[in-house]
Amino acid sequence: MTFRHVGRLGVSAGMRCWEVGAGGPSVPSGPAERVGPAGSGLATDIDVSWIGDVPGGVTEARRHDVAADPPPPGGFDLVHTRLVLVHVTDRAEALRRMVQALRPGGRPLLEDADPGLQPLQCPDESGPEQRLANRLRSGFRALTAQRGADLAYGRTLPRLLRAAGLDDVRADAYFPITGPACARLEAATVRQIRGLLVSEGLATDGEIDRHPANVATGRLDLATAPMVSAWGRRP
Repeated sequence: MTFRHVGRLGVSAGMRCWEVGAGGPSVPSGPAERVGPAGSGLATDIDVSWIGDVPGGVTEARRHDVAADPPPPGGFDLVHTRLVLVHVTDRAEALRRMVQALRPGGRPLLEDADPGLQPLQCPDESGPEQRLANRLRSGFRALTAQRGADLAYGRTLPRLLRAAGLDDVRADAYFPITGPACARLEAATVRQIRGLLVSEGLATDGEIDRHPANVATGRLDLATAPMVSAWGRRP
């Protein structure tokens, strides 16, 4: 999905791209392949240890806090961030700095989840296994909100880009309803937050033991939160 949008925005040879909150090397690799050796990429994060070597050899990794540090100098043709702003405390300042970093004609591509648009793990709640999955998803959303995430942030991106002075603002949303990747993500998420779900009284150990077993049967259609992608153009 991300790489499809990058292609739609016309990222091509010789351009300069900034990947904000890069995490690992996989997402920065898409723009890096398009800009080629004549272009350049910058991948930033507050922890750069996960970025590693981005294929193509044109991307520099640098420690940077988008809400606190000045934008990198030089101007960019593309500024992209994925699943970052929803977790940033000062989202407005982070967005302002990303827009400031764009060259005239440069394109922002902001992608963030919006769990409030589709809050269910199993939209087809057809039995007790699906109801348990949806209750665990509700608990996960509660934990995320307690830690400062805005669960309705994704839908605001088009309005925020217009307010920042961007032209040609567009947006779409995507979420799969079932598939192996959804099942793997769900299993990993439950393993990660198991202790918190139990300690906060949102689930029991027995329920959390049952859920991965239910997922492993392949009979649950597990959806993800919608991913909203919004883009525009700096005048």
